Amino acid sequence: MILENIIAQLPYSKPFLFVDELLQVDENSVIGSYTFKEDLDFYKGHFKDNPVTPGVILTETMAQIGMVCLGIYLLGNNFNKDSVIAFTSADMQFLKPVYPNEKVTVTSQKTFFRFGKLKCDVVMTNEAGQEVCKGVLAGMITNKL
Repeated sequence: MILENIIAQLPYSKPFLFVDELLQVDENSVIGSYTFKEDLDFYKGHFKDNPVTPGVILTETMAQIGMVCLGIYLLGNNFNKDSVIAFTSADMQFLKPVYPNEKVTVTSQKTFFRFGKLKCDVVMTNEAGQEVCKGVLAGMITNKL
C-alpha cells in the first residue's frame, strides 16, 4: 500500500488533519510527521502571548499517525468507507512543550492487533530528536452502524 494512499483514506480534513507525511509503515510499526503551523486556531488562546500546543492535540496527532494510519495499513483492502477506527484509551506522558512551527515525528509500535482491537506504544520527538511525549494508545476497528 502506497503511503500517500493511507493518508488519503484518513477520515479527517484540515484543520483537524495532523498528518503531513508517512515515512514508513509495516505490519508492526509506523513513522510519520506533522508540522504545527503557527496559524492554527488553538494557538490564539492556548496560553496568551506564549502559545503552546495543547496535550490533547499532541495525543490526537499521535493517534492519527500511530494508530489510525497503522490500522488502515493492517486492514488493507478490508478498510473502506464504512470502516471506523475509534479511539478507546490513552495513557500519555508529556515531557516537553511543542511550539508553533515545530515539526514532530511520531513512531508507533504495535503491541497487539486482534478481534478488531489495536494497541500501540507511541513516541513523539521534536526535530532535535528529543521525546516530547509518549504513551500507550488503543482503539477499536469497526464498521459504521
